[in-house]
Amino acid sequence: MNNHNNTTQPFTKRKFLFVSYDALISDVAWQVIKEGHEAKYYIKHEEDKDIADGFVPKVDNWEAEVDWADIVVFDDVLGMGRWAEKLRKQGKLVVGGSTYTDKLEDDRSFGQEELKKFGIPIIAYRNFTSFDDGIDFVRENPGRYVVKPSGESQNVKLYLFVGQDEDGKDIIQVLEAYKRIVGKKIREFQLQKYVTGVEVGVGGFFNGNEFVYPININFEHKKLFPGNIGPSTGEMGTSMFWSNANRLYNATLKKMEAKLAEEKYVGYFDLNCIVNSHGIYPLEFTSRFGYPTIHIQQEGILMTIADFLYGLADGSLKKFKARNGFQVGIRLVVPPFPYGGGEVSQEASSKDTVILFKKPNLEGIRIEETKLINGEWVVAGTYGVVLVVVGCGPTMKQAQRQAYTRMKNIAIPNMYYRTDIGDRWFEDSDKLHNWGYLREL
Repeated sequence: MNNHNNTTQPFTKRKFLFVSYDALISDVAWQVIKEGHEAKYYIKHEEDKDIADGFVPKVDNWEAEVDWADIVVFDDVLGMGRWAEKLRKQGKLVVGGSTYTDKLEDDRSFGQEELKKFGIPIIAYRNFTSFDDGIDFVRENPGRYVVKPSGESQNVKLYLFVGQDEDGKDIIQVLEAYKRIVGKKIREFQLQKYVTGVEVGVGGFFNGNEFVYPININFEHKKLFPGNIGPSTGEMGTSMFWSNANRLYNATLKKMEAKLAEEKYVGYFDLNCIVNSHGIYPLEFTSRFGYPTIHIQQEGILMTIADFLYGLADGSLKKFKARNGFQVGIRLVVPPFPYGGGEVSQEASSKDTVILFKKPNLEGIRIEETKLINGEWVVAGTYGVVLVVVGCGPTMKQAQRQAYTRMKNIAIPNMYYRTDIGDRWFEDSDKLHNWGYLREL
């Protein structure tokens, strides 16, 4: 088995402690166990505690297990950075963020101002704590805007709204409706000028000192239905490829490298951008693993995920081998998605539904809200995000074909998924290449 510098070494069995709020990192924990290591898994939220049962051993108090673990891996959502910082100061090997990197993602305005500070151009925006003020602003400054809730409400993707009207009339309508219906939930929101172009993510893994190569170029598909229609979800699927440093990376993430080193950040760091012939316009940070991004990335990383995580945490991983070509990952979902989470009525829930595989082939299958009961795969959790199905190939078409062929092997009552993940690439790639953003430097 390979270790983190890609040479054959005796296998070292290690102890991994995974810490999560919503059981997002289940698949990574399961892979680590399959690679021969020990793992323990803490899930905070009650409604998610059955996720990964039968796949990964669970604990009720992660802090009591810190001394047992060789490495602690946080899935890094909403405020885990302070825990990672504390353990790092105690000399523990940690994959996780910091208070600063949490703030980059959780506080949209702070993230935008930091970009500006590092010389990265941003799209004009305004912050509001009152819907009336937002409505007045659009009336006085007609135009196309994007409504982006801030703080914890930003995780409810259904509230994000992209305006279509050049005079901003639809934005005014939406803000008036939000004021009446969800005024208590959304305490703060941002209005960002709408910019046309290609939406593309540039991400890299950081080892506490520097970015590790290659970097990741990815294309998210957030809308529920094919053709990019319907409500915004957390994610319906992503297509991606690995690259050496290119213009897009050098103009964005590379400029943050010294600051991330100062923070001793360890993990994945991604910036979602709109690019056009005039420039690169960052939208938002993901200063943690992306989901389902990390599941798809694992299919492209040509070393064990245990050695990969350990090498990031101890700083020894500086380069890794990745697949050439493309990876496509599709989320397989069931009701009540995308309206799940918390208390869901029994009628809407798919909990405890059996997952069937027509042939016993699990290649490219990554677990999300899944558990194992007496050898049967079963739907767990409350959101309805069951599996990620990944395909790889030298061309985007071949990666798509493999992913969708694997999808046909799965049967779950009422399951659904998008049938066009990766299609964006055929038009977007021409533009990105013409504008020179993907040129390796």
